[in-house]
Amino acid sequence: MPTEHVPTKHSRSTVRTLLRLWPYVRPVRARLFTAAFVAIVASCLSLVIPLVLKWLVDGPVTAGDQRGVWFGALYLLLLGIAEAVLFGVRRWLVARPLAGVEASMRADLYHRLQRLPIAFHDRWPSGQLLSRGTTDLMLVRLFLAFPLTFLLVNAVTILAGYAVLFAQEWTLGLVLLAPVAPMVFLCSFFERRYAVVTRRSQDQVGDLTTLVEESVLGIRIVKGFGRHRDQTAAFRNLAAQLRGTELAKARLLAWIWAVMTLLPELAVGATLVLGTLQVADGELSAGTLVAFLSTALALRWPVESIGFLLAMSQDAATATERYFEVMDAPEEEDDPTPSPRAHTTGLTFEKVSFAYPDAAPGTAPVLAEVDLHIRPGETLALVGTTGSGKTTLTALVPRLHEPTGGRILLDGEDITRIPRDRLRSLVSMAFEEPTLFSTSIGENVLMGADDGAGPPELDRALAVAQAETFVARLPEGTATQVGEQGLSLSGGQRQRLALARAVVGRPRFLVLDDPLSALDVHTEAKVEAALREVLRGTTALVVAHRPSTVLLADRVALLSGGRIAATGTHQELLASSAEYRWLMSGDDETAPEESR
Repeated sequence: MPTEHVPTKHSRSTVRTLLRLWPYVRPVRARLFTAAFVAIVASCLSLVIPLVLKWLVDGPVTAGDQRGVWFGALYLLLLGIAEAVLFGVRRWLVARPLAGVEASMRADLYHRLQRLPIAFHDRWPSGQLLSRGTTDLMLVRLFLAFPLTFLLVNAVTILAGYAVLFAQEWTLGLVLLAPVAPMVFLCSFFERRYAVVTRRSQDQVGDLTTLVEESVLGIRIVKGFGRHRDQTAAFRNLAAQLRGTELAKARLLAWIWAVMTLLPELAVGATLVLGTLQVADGELSAGTLVAFLSTALALRWPVESIGFLLAMSQDAATATERYFEVMDAPEEEDDPTPSPRAHTTGLTFEKVSFAYPDAAPGTAPVLAEVDLHIRPGETLALVGTTGSGKTTLTALVPRLHEPTGGRILLDGEDITRIPRDRLRSLVSMAFEEPTLFSTSIGENVLMGADDGAGPPELDRALAVAQAETFVARLPEGTATQVGEQGLSLSGGQRQRLALARAVVGRPRFLVLDDPLSALDVHTEAKVEAALREVLRGTTALVVAHRPSTVLLADRVALLSGGRIAATGTHQELLASSAEYRWLMSGDDETAPEESR
């Protein structure tokens, strides 16, 4: 699956990107700074070992002092133990706070996803969002735990090590310093190349996650149509692309690792030759040469690990960039400015227009200046051909989408001036495609009620939706856990539970998008009888395709060509509108010319 929605930036600054993590790191900065200081002390202890070796060689070894040799060995052992203990303390210091940083970032991401508009979720594959909340945040935590500390620790260690080297023999120190300039240039080149590849890799992980998720959720379709081979082929294709990208990353890492190992080794070899010659000429003591070479070897890991640490930093920078692509997306915002009260009441659409943000230029809007008024306590059925914009119109009421023109009023108040929380407590919806969550039936239904709702409200809602009988037959009744997306239930059962969720909170405004489409005629008749009682106490907009559903309404509105073509009672529209007669009869011979 392509990731056209993802802006790939190859020129971004790694440091600037990683600095965006500071608000999350700030609360635990004391422990991180302490851990870094402990790691610096531990690393610098390794530079003391060569000085002890110099003392041993030039002192007790040369003088044949066995007692001094034993003391020197004890000093080396204590230094090694101290270094190991300090690195263990560093690990203990960072483990808990960094787990908290990751948890905090994941919680913020989840909160942002809940507040982002529907248009955002329409554009973004779910796998891309999942990978940002899992793999990407793991990479960020690993960066904070290891590269962030050791880039600093290694830099300090290298500087201190070179100070020790130059203090012992500056001419040999210059030889070891020679590879620095080419290594800096190669690291800069590597960083630019690796940034491109790691971005591609993480985007491909998101694509693969999307494919796996869709295949699992759609397993009935895959098996029902025998498309498992096609899905397998698509998976293999994406997996092969990811494998190729990971191999490209591995080649870059192998290349930089080889260079970062080879150049210092060549410098150490040259130092050994020159130092040996100086010892032979009496210009340098054997202990100084041993200490010099030991110090150079102690700096091997800090130098050689630079490429590895830069690679992990690039992975984290890309992960951070991907994380903030979501966090920077504008949330749904409420306009706190109160709107002037209109004289109308109920639910009113005033010249409402809507076009999807990603529609091609020149495409006609889905809705064009829709004018419609539903009186308080009235039920209005909305009918129209497939694709006429009925579902889109209903989605505008709770502001799942925003109108591109006109306005919608609830009891005379512009919905854009109503805080979303209050608006969605006033308006309840049942969608044509019911969605249930992996929790109990009772919890699914009570999602539509206030926090204080309990068994009485649940029982009433199930009765309205004619769901109490089949729920009672389930192993644990309303405590029965439904499978993912409620797929363990039939379509009609899911739709009845979604209807129960819509009515459980006794909403003032009810929007139902063809809520009875999956029911058999007998169950439909029972639900309609109970629903009539509910509709008497609310203002309702009901998308309808069947005459039986239309008969629940006081009036009917015909949506055609993005506009309201006619309104009236069922009988009035049957008498006056050929398109409406055709919709209700389903007879192609009676279809008006524009509907054929």
